[in-house]
Amino acid sequence: MKYCFYLLLIAIATSCQVTETIHINPDGSGTIEINEHRDENSYMQIAGENYSKETVFSDTTYVFQDYINKHNDNFIKYTQPEQDLFSKFKNVNVHIKKSAFDKEFRTIITQNFQKVEDIADLSKTENYVSDLVHNYALTAEEHYYNVRFALNGNHFNRIVTITDEDIFQKEKEKIESYKKQLVSFKLVQTYTLKYHFPRKIKSVSNNNAIISADKKALELQFLIFDFLQNPEITNLEVVLE
Repeated sequence: MKYCFYLLLIAIATSCQVTETIHINPDGSGTIEINEHRDENSYMQIAGENYSKETVFSDTTYVFQDYINKHNDNFIKYTQPEQDLFSKFKNVNVHIKKSAFDKEFRTIITQNFQKVEDIADLSKTENYVSDLVHNYALTAEEHYYNVRFALNGNHFNRIVTITDEDIFQKEKEKIESYKKQLVSFKLVQTYTLKYHFPRKIKSVSNNNAIISADKKALELQFLIFDFLQNPEITNLEVVLE
């Protein structure tokens, strides 16, 4: 029974597709969206008979600022740098739908920005909401990488940095173990970058990037396992005309 439960946890973690989409306007403002949804065929392979037993339904939308307001007593207990970190998420919008009936399990996180440097590390949004609600210490978070963006003149960068080497090594070993257990399954677990620019693309640092016909957009895909084992492979530099 414990083994089945363990497999279900793995299934939830790996049977998903994530798309990160950025649209940048001529003035440098824009939008970013992280769309994560469960791939039903992949999940069904691992969940087995438990797949048909799901009964969950929830449909929730919130703005991060709502939690800062509601739990302000907790918010003001954090240090100033921690408050500043939370404040970067203020206008982040989250929509989570879990429907066993529709077989739709999706999380969409969006943010409007005035400049790409304002983009929050959106993958941490739900963790930080939980921290605010329960007054958890941020130092207890086991994040091991950070994602940020920069646009300097005609150079756009996606910058990934390993922030905790010890946790990183542990996660690498854990994922390698997952890989061995799931080797017989045909899973769809992709992380796709879709970036749209106001000017034509002159060059891209990753040769696997697919550039659109009008040369103003690119698409680049990774396996989630590869991304989690080595987040820095998603570093990217785009030079615009």
